[in-house]
Amino acid sequence: MSKRVLITDDAAFMREMLREILTDGGYEIVAEAADGDEALARFREHRPDVITLDIVMPGKSGLDVLREITALDPSACIVMCSALGQEALVMEALEAGAKEYIIKPFKPDQVLGALNEALQKSAEG
Repeated sequence: MSKRVLITDDAAFMREMLREILTDGGYEIVAEAADGDEALARFREHRPDVITLDIVMPGKSGLDVLREITALDPSACIVMCSALGQEALVMEALEAGAKEYIIKPFKPDQVLGALNEALQKSAEG
């Protein structure tokens, strides 16, 4: 199973943290995005196997990007990244097509578990 990832977060240190966790876990980071528009462009360019998507970003929100990506590719494998206290947004994202979610601050075993679970769900259709 291919494990090519697009990391999307407006905070550079969060992208760095995810990059380290995922690289150590055997994932290939094909691109990073700092906002929603960049995420859409990188998605079109790279067609990654999985996308991590910050739920709250300036400009286009993670929910907006989620909806746009799933409109382009209904089978897209998207894992939302959320802070504690954003349960309503997480539920909305899951209903809109996200496969999984991870809560900040990131814990390596939870991040890898969520991405593996999301890829498994995508493979099952």
